[in-house]
Amino acid sequence: MSQQLLYRALVSAKWLSEAIKSQQAGLALRIVDASWYLPKMKRDPKREFEERHIPGAVFFDIDQCSDRTSPYDHMLPKASDFAEYVGKLGVRNDSHVVVYDGSDQGLFSAPRVWWMFRVFGHEAVSLLDGGLKNWQREGNALSSGKTQVAPSEFHASLDKSLVKTYEDVLDNLDSHRFQLVDARAAGRFRGVEPEPRDGIEPGHVPGSTSIPFTDFLTESGFEKTPEQIRTLFQEKKVDLLKPVVATCGSGVTACHVALGAYLCGKPDVAVYDGAWVEWYMRAQPENIISEGKGKTL
Repeated sequence: MSQQLLYRALVSAKWLSEAIKSQQAGLALRIVDASWYLPKMKRDPKREFEERHIPGAVFFDIDQCSDRTSPYDHMLPKASDFAEYVGKLGVRNDSHVVVYDGSDQGLFSAPRVWWMFRVFGHEAVSLLDGGLKNWQREGNALSSGKTQVAPSEFHASLDKSLVKTYEDVLDNLDSHRFQLVDARAAGRFRGVEPEPRDGIEPGHVPGSTSIPFTDFLTESGFEKTPEQIRTLFQEKKVDLLKPVVATCGSGVTACHVALGAYLCGKPDVAVYDGAWVEWYMRAQPENIISEGKGKTL
């Protein structure tokens, strides 16, 4: 597992601040605010973006840039729809995209957009380590209002190896082709804390492993070191030399597992896009493992 060949997944606030000031990157640097929150958080990311964002940033709406014909939350759009959406944000194929969000955790939803760019063939994408929270804490500049950008042309092609379906996960119950890691809070995984979506009970896929996404972050909201992350995977008996697939509630925090593995030199972790919402809706009751209510037909 060679790290040298991988595009840098994290940039610091200092690096980004200097890149903005120097403008050496010119049009090649595109900063993206990918803030998204669960309804119970009662936060409006678009309104917050207009109140404060990193200078030059554009707002990426995870719900908007999705397959809106699907009954499941913010599933991946078609490659052509993704290309059109990010092109309108001024992203080109030669852009270095830096993604952040405004969460209390430091990074919450931004890794989903980092993963989406990679799924659609764009490797030059990084995350702002520590997010907007630490950008502000370090006293960096903020802007307000809407950001006007000239639309660009972007070409996207789907890398199917980075996406798993319900059928893939169902087949894996018997084939054990990959290790499934669930990034939801431990209580939701066990089935003792409620799911945020109405009609969905908590629990987990048989044979899956729980690593809550917050385990990849320090208390102050920065990503842990590759050494710490490697130890975390080892403690949970996840073998990074073998295939790994990430899941969560609706495909957002699963991307923290993919990011953690990427930082350890493993860029091939796929995400089960339908995640727990789809699994709960489609699986047989015996395939809903829960200490709580589970599922009855």
